[in-house]
Amino acid sequence: MLTRIALPAVLLVWLLTPMLARADVAFSGFLQQNTAFNTREANPDGRHYKWLEERAQLKLDASNGAWRLLAKGDLAWDHLGRQDQSELRELYVDYTASNWDTRIGRQVITWGLGDLVFVNDVFPKDHEAQFSGRPLDYLKRGVDAVKLGAYAEFANFELVLAPAFRESTIPDARRFHLYDPMPAVTTRGTIKPEQGDVGLRIYRDVDGWDAALYVYRGFQRTPSMRPDSMTAPTRIDYFYPQLSVYGASASGRAGDGVLSLEAAAYDSRQDLSGSDFAVPNSQTRLLAGYQIQPMEDVSLGLQYYVEHMHDYDAYRAALPAGFSIDKRWSHTVTARWTQFFLHQTLRFSVYTSYNDSNGDYFANPELRYSFTDKIWGTVGANYYGGKPWGQFGQLERDDNVYLQVRYEF
Repeated sequence: MLTRIALPAVLLVWLLTPMLARADVAFSGFLQQNTAFNTREANPDGRHYKWLEERAQLKLDASNGAWRLLAKGDLAWDHLGRQDQSELRELYVDYTASNWDTRIGRQVITWGLGDLVFVNDVFPKDHEAQFSGRPLDYLKRGVDAVKLGAYAEFANFELVLAPAFRESTIPDARRFHLYDPMPAVTTRGTIKPEQGDVGLRIYRDVDGWDAALYVYRGFQRTPSMRPDSMTAPTRIDYFYPQLSVYGASASGRAGDGVLSLEAAAYDSRQDLSGSDFAVPNSQTRLLAGYQIQPMEDVSLGLQYYVEHMHDYDAYRAALPAGFSIDKRWSHTVTARWTQFFLHQTLRFSVYTSYNDSNGDYFANPELRYSFTDKIWGTVGANYYGGKPWGQFGQLERDDNVYLQVRYEF
């Protein structure tokens, strides 16, 4: 369907064809091999690979004065039987004026300051890409939207209008051991929102600090589940609850490093009382991060992340028997160490995350070597653990090692 390939941008490309014919055009892309295999046990489908493919990406970048067109698409040869491995990553048209600009089409939007911790970044992610050892640039999914920017003397504004909702991609139950409180119910359906979403970011420099305010009105990006009966369920429907987010962030120099602060209130509009067990309760999210360079070619990033559930008593009273119980407060710490060797051609990094509420942990060591300016290879691993219902604990049997080789042109 055209809506899936950024209809507004396609129309603009057609309208601007005469102008783009005289534009400065650049082609680029890459060829990539990506393999990820289990180190603990087989997938639920019996396979031992999380990912096994060859992929090509083509990128077109054309500009003419105030106009710019960018198109980026992937073609993949998959060895695990996945369907529809062609993907339009981005396709948008930019127009830039003196104090405003606009971008129309499929685009990747990133808000907030967290490192794999998302407070005000409400746009869709590909969590399966993260957990199966794909390059980190595949974590973000594009949205079909109109983005308007205005740059006044007192502040800058960024308004995002998405006419159709796009969800995050969660790990596939055929390849990951996901927690399921009702595994006997096999009849399942998905109900997606018929409306789009809208977001606003206001940002400026405040005494040397980059400060921003955020407002979002839309839906949860990951689905909730609702059975047709709690005593004898025969069907489960997945749906995306209504959500509003109000947040702020600031980052600036502090001592020898950079301090990042972020906060957001998540307003669960579909369950204001907190008494519907199928809808996530409203919550407050807080993040503090600090990044420092302790020595040459070394960086260290630390984060402390807190979630506080609102209406906790109502949540406990409504929760059906046998379901896992979340805590009122959730505390997570993360660390990322990055070090370069051999004139920065060899990079070693390790990212770790630990949640004290359910013992959830995630570790991702990675080694990347640049053979030339155009060819690099990576070997890494994903390790998980914790309670069976935790974000990472449910993946405890899905530990994997991945290999990537990319030729860029």
